Amino acid sequence: MTIKEKICSLLEAELPLVNIDSDFLFSELDSLEVTTILMTLSSAFNISLEPEDATPRNLRSIDSLTALVETKLAQKK
Repeated sequence: MTIKEKICSLLEAELPLVNIDSDFLFSELDSLEVTTILMTLSSAFNISLEPEDATPRNLRSIDSLTALVETKLAQKK
């Protein structure tokens, strides 16, 4: 399973009412859903995601979330 596939699977389970495949994901999210995404990904990948990471650019789509997670994982090494 790729990182992108894992993120999709996790978020579909946590946020069943959100269209995870949207190209404008951030515009569909409320503050609780943003917090859920940060906490879910932090826990699943053992990375530190801060409120500053919750930008429209980082939360624009699954691809941008994947890039964020990959960057944080690379910083851990």
